[in-house]
Amino acid sequence: MASDLLEGGTSRRQLSRAALVERLQGVKLLSLDVDGVLTDGGLYYTDDGQQLRKFNVKDGMGIQRVRAAGAEVAVISAAQAPAILRRGESLGLDHVHVGCEDKLAALEKICQESGFDLSDVAHMGDDLNDVPVLEAVGLPLSVADAVAEARAAAAYVTSRRGGDGAVREICDLMVSARGDGV
Repeated sequence: MASDLLEGGTSRRQLSRAALVERLQGVKLLSLDVDGVLTDGGLYYTDDGQQLRKFNVKDGMGIQRVRAAGAEVAVISAAQAPAILRRGESLGLDHVHVGCEDKLAALEKICQESGFDLSDVAHMGDDLNDVPVLEAVGLPLSVADAVAEARAAAAYVTSRRGGDGAVREICDLMVSARGDGV
């Protein structure tokens, strides 16, 4: 696989922005990792040991727009955090899975229940535990600050970092691809 990597850990098979928009037209399910994608990957701890995450409100608006344009959105995280469930609930998401040691199995279950094929799915991940999912879906996506292996497995790497509008970047392109404007 190392021979497939270009400088910076990106893959030789990176899509152009125009090709990405074309591929986004057929996506039925946008699957998102949390830490490092919907957040900047930083964890904050209070004095009493509570763990906190910062979500980007612009990403949330993008997710709502994608759903309004007719696609489903799923959140799949290895973390077991009530904040993730609350964020998914606030966005009205039907598919929020936390504590997933095997993200691909969770995604396959969502697809089976929803009648989608993995080829209908775009997954956005940033770390090693996302690579099996990125290798299985129809449109693998990663963020600018992802680990090299996740960037190499992605067909497109956002210009934005995780937690800093990377999800919104993809959502806006997805809405545009469906003819609903940006």
